[in-house]
Amino acid sequence: MFKKFTNGCVRVVNRWLPDAFLFAVILTIVVFIGALIATGLPVFSTAKTAEGKPVLDLITAWGGNSTFWSLLSFAMQMALVLVLGSACASAKPFKALLRTLAGMCHNNMQAIVMTTFVSTICCWLNWGFGLVIGALLAKEVVRRVPTVDYPLLIASAYSGFVVWHAGLSGSIPLDLVTGKQFPGIETVYQAPISATILHPMNLIMCGVILVAMPFVNYAMHPDKEHAVTIDPALLKDEAEIEYKKDTPADKIEHSKILWVILVVMGIAYIIHYFFIEKGSLGLNIVNFIFLFLGILLHGDLRRYVDAIAEAAAGAAGVLLQFPFYAGIMGLMVARNAEGVCLAGVISEFFVSISNHVTFPMWSFLAAGIVNFFVPSGGGQWTVQGPIMMPGGEALGIEAGRTAMAVAWGDQWTNMIQPFWALPALGIAKLSARDVMGYLVVVLLFTGVVAILGFLAWGLWF
Repeated sequence: MFKKFTNGCVRVVNRWLPDAFLFAVILTIVVFIGALIATGLPVFSTAKTAEGKPVLDLITAWGGNSTFWSLLSFAMQMALVLVLGSACASAKPFKALLRTLAGMCHNNMQAIVMTTFVSTICCWLNWGFGLVIGALLAKEVVRRVPTVDYPLLIASAYSGFVVWHAGLSGSIPLDLVTGKQFPGIETVYQAPISATILHPMNLIMCGVILVAMPFVNYAMHPDKEHAVTIDPALLKDEAEIEYKKDTPADKIEHSKILWVILVVMGIAYIIHYFFIEKGSLGLNIVNFIFLFLGILLHGDLRRYVDAIAEAAAGAAGVLLQFPFYAGIMGLMVARNAEGVCLAGVISEFFVSISNHVTFPMWSFLAAGIVNFFVPSGGGQWTVQGPIMMPGGEALGIEAGRTAMAVAWGDQWTNMIQPFWALPALGIAKLSARDVMGYLVVVLLFTGVVAILGFLAWGLWF
């Protein structure tokens, strides 16, 4: 029965899911219509005339400089998380580790379980690093276990991404460390890492997923007749570049002296930041750490430059789609004369049916819905934070719990939102429709874990 359900999901997705960019285009149209309905044509008007131009107003809310291009800074941070994590993962020491891990896999079950387990741990540590490590490990594993279903293996590699926002690179919990104040709201919301990422309930939910999800993924493996396998020879890595050092310029590019100076400077600042300044973990320092860790592991500045150039190709989909999702965000928060917006309608509905125990659970579900239209964690925080955080405060719920509910909802529906799967799919040479059917099952499983977890958080903590 379980495999029949999985096969049904795979067939539906293969038939109906478009390319990730077209998915964003379709979402734009859907949200545009939803915003028109939520705000109400008769009252939505920023024009000076009595009649107004509601459609034109929404188009302006979508394509204006303050919306369509509003996430450029954040997009750069996110692209760097991905590119720096990818470059770090391509270093020889990491590749050797991946080959060692892949060598421990001798059958289909071990292949799926190992790939899921490693990907989940790495995504919790750093989402960009985990996305790439999972895909690279899957390529190494399939060379040793060619009978494994390749789309399911890549889906397993991506499934670890479902814990990223509950981990050390989660933008929402990191944003709370130094304090977050939303426009128009006087309260400054603040919570230490111990109340968010390292809270016992958050760790328990992540632990359940880490232990159980590998076996959920393996339970979906098709029988031998229906497994989609791939010739490992097609996944052969390109030969490593042999660098010449004939000219003074070549020697400068490969200078160990410059490499040592740069690495020492980077490590010195990291030590100073954490031990002297007592700085907290944030996206910028995470990127700084992965930048210099990558330089250290590659052992050569020219080699690292080339690794960055190769990794940057994986960010192409992110760079193309981010402005469109920023535009969708603009539509989600476009308000009529009475202050009504589509995101507010969705979120306030869940607030209205909540109490002290159920509010985080409903916040999680609301965030999962909104994430379809705003798949950026930072964008999601911008859209939902001003609604959910005051709602939680009014119910006497601590800021960390409300924020983590939004964070979990954001990461949850990423399983069937192809936006963030693009880098892993690029490495695997697959399309979103090849893996999304399996990820529907992952979505259902992790949704149950999160719902029960947030209910328990409210009852026991």
